[in-house]
Amino acid sequence: MTSALPLRLTDLPLRQPAYVDLIDWNALSASDGQRLREFGLCEGASVEALHHGGLLGRGPIACKVGRMTIAMRRSHAAAITVRTGPSDGDL
Repeated sequence: MTSALPLRLTDLPLRQPAYVDLIDWNALSASDGQRLREFGLCEGASVEALHHGGLLGRGPIACKVGRMTIAMRRSHAAAITVRTGPSDGDL
């Protein structure tokens, strides 16, 4: 069994399944926060980093949120803390 390890979504290794632990909504504008909520991004959601875009992988991050793939700015991903252990329902 894997122990839960909190880290920023920007630091999550590619293809490593994780769960959203905390989102710093204050670090996002109201419209950006609303857009991410509409994509299903909330505490407890399953996420997986799929690809880092831009020069040297410092651009947007393609992420799987639930069954949907979205792209988000790196600054938005930095406001999201994830854990790599089981979901709260599995504990």
